[in-house]
Amino acid sequence: QMAPARLLYSSCSLEKTLLCSCSFYGTPTPSVQWWMGGAPVGANSVDSSVHVTSTIIAPWANSTISLTEQPKMSTSLLCEGKNQNGTHALSILLMPRKSSFLPQTFMKGLIQGVVYGAIAASLLFFCLIPLMVKHIRMKLAKKIAAVRAEKSPKVRACQEPKLSLKPKEPEKSTITPSSESEVLKKQDKGAHE
Repeated sequence: QMAPARLLYSSCSLEKTLLCSCSFYGTPTPSVQWWMGGAPVGANSVDSSVHVTSTIIAPWANSTISLTEQPKMSTSLLCEGKNQNGTHALSILLMPRKSSFLPQTFMKGLIQGVVYGAIAASLLFFCLIPLMVKHIRMKLAKKIAAVRAEKSPKVRACQEPKLSLKPKEPEKSTITPSSESEVLKKQDKGAHE
């Protein structure tokens, strides 16, 4: 009996290498061909990054491919089984492995962000120091000018209330009578000396 090639089993696993397997059944026994990125990969070939192993036990054809290097972005991997009665294929889209250093990359980026932010803040602060010093000096100059104005006699005269033109009432003087004898005694003392 003739039977077209049919894919009956496939699997892929990823540990240190990507390992994919395909099992085809058909009469006559199908041949298996791997294609990577549209180019055929030879059976039982050993490349530095690709290794293909095929085993045929009629009516079964099994083939395994292992990739030791990360594939390029969106590389297609095709496992094709064919005999004169038909062709059957499995297409796998390969994506690069996520880096195991993703948390380290995140932390590195976070630390770089903090460092660059601190540098930017420091530069901004140092650029603003002259403006802050100028502002403080202006405030101090205004305060000093106000204190000097209070102490200046010309300004104080202007600030004092003006005197009224009304004459003040004369103060009453008190006269205390002294005895004539006291006056004479003082005069006698002055004459003797």
